[in-house]
Parts: sequence; structure tokens; C-alpha cells
Amino acid sequence: MSHPFPPPPIQPFERLQASDGLLINAERWRKAHNYHRARQNTHYQCLNQPGIVCGLGVQDIPAPSNVEAKYRDGRWVQIQPGIAIDLAGNLIVVPTPYDFPIDLEVANTEPLMVYLTVSYIDPEDLRTRDSRDTVRETYRFDQKNSTLDISEIEICRILLQPGQKDITQPGDAFFPGYNNINLLYRRSAQARPQAIVRFAQVNHSDSGCDRNFFNVSYLLQSIEPLYFYLRGTDEAGQVSLSENFQEYDLLYLTGQEALSFNDIELEALKNYLNSGGVLLVDAPRDAIPLIESTYSLGEQLKNPLRPLAELRRDHPLRTHPFLFAALPIVNQRPIEISTAGGIILITGDLASAWGLDKDLTLPRVAIRTAQELGINILAYAWKRRQLIGLQQEDDSGKW
Repeated sequence: MSHPFPPPPIQPFERLQASDGLLINAERWRKAHNYHRARQNTHYQCLNQPGIVCGLGVQDIPAPSNVEAKYRDGRWVQIQPGIAIDLAGNLIVVPTPYDFPIDLEVANTEPLMVYLTVSYIDPEDLRTRDSRDTVRETYRFDQKNSTLDISEIEICRILLQPGQKDITQPGDAFFPGYNNINLLYRRSAQARPQAIVRFAQVNHSDSGCDRNFFNVSYLLQSIEPLYFYLRGTDEAGQVSLSENFQEYDLLYLTGQEALSFNDIELEALKNYLNSGGVLLVDAPRDAIPLIESTYSLGEQLKNPLRPLAELRRDHPLRTHPFLFAALPIVNQRPIEISTAGGIILITGDLASAWGLDKDLTLPRVAIRTAQELGINILAYAWKRRQLIGLQQEDDSGKW
């Protein structure tokens, strides 16, 4: 799994060497100006991520009167003027409204998700050559029924229902239904975060291993508004210790039963921790087998766990980005943290306070405090992975 918006390729720039008597022809002129375009695009890619800058709204419209009668159905939308920037740093300018037909057919009884996208078109790539001195950079709208590539900019999506011909605005913009224009998943152009932390839940034989999965999602959603420099992936991954999990910065494991690894799993986990990965074991207080086996795992890997209270006062789990003296209280008791060698053991079921409890009674301050400590853990996992990675193989170009 790579960064959702990878940095530009690491390659040097070449520019035209100017000297007296230099003959300027079309090729040299193009090379001189392409250098500045490439520098500008690369600057944007390094510091920002692609998306919509402004406008590009979408509304349903009657079929235009100038189209053939057989195409005058209720599946026309109008895209409003606006600006976007793509993955390569190209500016996309849509200066006037554009009428667009959603003409993908729903071939069976299942609904079909249609994505409406916009992309940059370089005049140099067009087959037609204009004899004028200037050419206009342009754009293209497309509709797709498959998951979008990261280079594509989504304007809206529409879940088409079989047999339904009309596209409409949703009654509630936050909860669009069938054949409604859905604008919830548009990305905004904005500053690039320092990192995307890659998080996965470990599925194992314990029946309670997935009990906090939805709360993990709430934690990932909280990162951007609470700590802008770090982001989580849209969804947590799900892995088992028998498969490849090396790409994740942090593995989250919970349950009640004792940890049990075969030789292959133990070696894979050891390699993962040595390469900078973090294993977070979030144990309820009564999960004695899980707690004791986690301490035993630390001993087995020659990194015995130590309570956070015995470590340096400026340990990043306690201080970055949020400062903690006392640790969060969950279920009327402060949680406890022990750590060493990339293993973090939390006793007290921290993730149960990352999201909505069943009865909606958890105080907001309890949720926020638990999420802030969760972000400290994620920031620690990413930084540990980065620092250890920079001391190993050449990791240049990775985020």
C-alpha cells in the first residue's frame, strides 16, 4: 500500500543552457517553457494533494432541446464552472456550464454505481493541430462504473437503480439515495499531510477480535480535524498473521484469549517489528490471558515491556502531538500502557471509547481524550517506521 497521492518521481530537471547567439527554434522554445511547467507541477505535487479547488457543482436538468428525441430522457446533469488540480499538478479550468448525459445502462437487477470525473487535456496530446499562435488547455468529462484510479478527480457519483430513468437531487444532501446526485466523496485540493498512517486490524481465532472495528473507523476519521499533519486511510485494513502485513504501520489486535503464533507467524511478526512496524494490543481489564501472553511475547522477542510511567517523561506516546500527564479514563478507570520494541500493550480497552457506545452515553470529553491518545499512538507508529526505515534500505521517494 503506497501513499494515496504519491510524490513526483525523483529525477533531476534539465533546462536550456542560454548563451549569446543561441538559435531559438520551436523545439528549444518548447523545452524552455516545459521546464517551468514541470517545476510548477512538481512544486504542487510535493506540497499539496489533488482535488477540486472551487465550483464544479452538479445539478439535474431536462434534456437539452438540441439533442435527438431518443436521447431526451431524465438522465442529464449540468456541471457548473470550476477549477481542479490533478495528480500531476495540472490546473483544470472549466469556464462554462457543461451539459452531460449519464447514459450507462444498468444491465441486471443490481444497482450500478456511476462516477462522473474530470481530467486535464494537454493540447499537445490532441490529434488536431491549430494554426493559431495560442492554444487553450482543456478538459474532459467521463463516466465510469468501476472504482476510480487516484489520478481521476471525482465530481459526483450516482447509484443507478434498474428501471429508473430519472436522476434527481437528494432530499437530504447528507444521505443521497438511488438515482440521486451524491457529492459526498469529492476530494478538495489542499495541503499534503506529513504522512498517511496505514492501519490494520488483526483477525485471529478469538471471537472478540473484531469487536472494536467500527470504533477504529471513528479514530481514523478523527485524525484530520484533530491533527492535520497526519491522515489515516479511508478504511482500516484487515489482516491475519499468516499473510503479508509488512506494508502497515500499525497492527491493532484485541480480544480475550492468549496470543498464539506458529514459527512462521512469529518470524514474520519479528521482522515486522524490526522494520519499524508497531503491534498495538488493546486488552480489556479482564482479558488476563491476552495481557499475560503479550508480556510473554515481549520477553520472547528480547524486548520486555515496561510501563509508560517508568519511561522518559517526554516519551512521544505521552507528549506528541497531544500532551498527557494522567492517561484517559475508560470505564471509570485510567488505562495502563506498557511498551518496548514496537509492541504497545494497553490495558483498559481504549478503543471502546474511540466511537459511539451502544447507548450513546459516553461523554464527549471521554471520546475526544481517547481519540487524542489514539492519534499519539498512530503518530508514534508512523514516526517509528520512518526513522527505522531511513536507517535501512534506501527509502527515498516513499511517504
